[in-house]
Amino acid sequence: MEQLKKRLHALNGEVKFAQGDDTRLETTRARLSNVLKRHQALTERLQRDSDKLIFDRLIKEFEAARASQTEEISLEAEQWNDGLLATIREKVHMEVDRKASLNEATETSMPADPHLDAKITYRTSNKVICCLEDARIGIQYETSFAGEPCDIYHCVLESKSFLEKMTVIQHTIPFFLPIREAENDLLSSNAIKFIDHVGAICQAYVDRREQVRLIKELYGTQIKDLFHSLPYNMIDFVLDDFDCKVTVSLRYVDLDSNLPSRIRVLAWPLHPSKKVLTVEKKGSSEASAQSIPSRLSYAEDALRTMSLPEAYAEIVLNLPRVLQQIFPSGDS
Repeated sequence: MEQLKKRLHALNGEVKFAQGDDTRLETTRARLSNVLKRHQALTERLQRDSDKLIFDRLIKEFEAARASQTEEISLEAEQWNDGLLATIREKVHMEVDRKASLNEATETSMPADPHLDAKITYRTSNKVICCLEDARIGIQYETSFAGEPCDIYHCVLESKSFLEKMTVIQHTIPFFLPIREAENDLLSSNAIKFIDHVGAICQAYVDRREQVRLIKELYGTQIKDLFHSLPYNMIDFVLDDFDCKVTVSLRYVDLDSNLPSRIRVLAWPLHPSKKVLTVEKKGSSEASAQSIPSRLSYAEDALRTMSLPEAYAEIVLNLPRVLQQIFPSGDS
């Protein structure tokens, strides 16, 4: 009898331990979620602070270059080419050579050269290209969302001579965007492609970020557990206001795209046991099928072709009907 009492006491202790363990796990999960959110906010703030001095200095330098320009030329797509970039590079190096070879006295006595004295700024797509001091070429990237201006980023290129390859010496591109990889892969072989690619990944990053901001603003009460990476190339969130839990997973393999390339949307019944009882009369195979998540193809198609807020509205609009078809128990 004494052994039975000890065994019963041990079993009661195990039950209490299991319940306490579940509570601790839930508490740990909530704390971890909070830490992740705080870490993300801190990382973004540190990034802004570390770039602030460089950003302030470059914005002033670009503003001075724009203020002293004698002409701004808007380029068509075909006009932005290797020949024009070579002309810009030649001009900045000629200007450096001229200043190095002339002292102040001879410089004031020499006649002005309209070609060298002209300060031309070029604009193409979301880029402004300026000639900066010390044989540097500056590119200003102007991003936008829904027709409204957003962030401005800068990239400064330099080469020791006209014949040597250019390198990135300063930039304000967010550190999590692969500008150094693009520099290694493209800048020495195709500078135009490098400049355009950096502009594309900056614009796509702003697009993805603003799409997430907008769905949080419009549908924040319906969205639960929204997580994303810093470049917003991985986005996960949960919907659970429809008698089922819908999990959305988005992956952006190409950082120059604002549409995901890998999409998975699953619907999980919140009360699988109740739904299984409803369909048990039809057979055990159908009953077990109800206990696993169902893939929402229509939602994946919407996310593949629409912006995130538009796709979200499309998903929510059709979700009750689709869930009724998937879980025909009358509880959806």
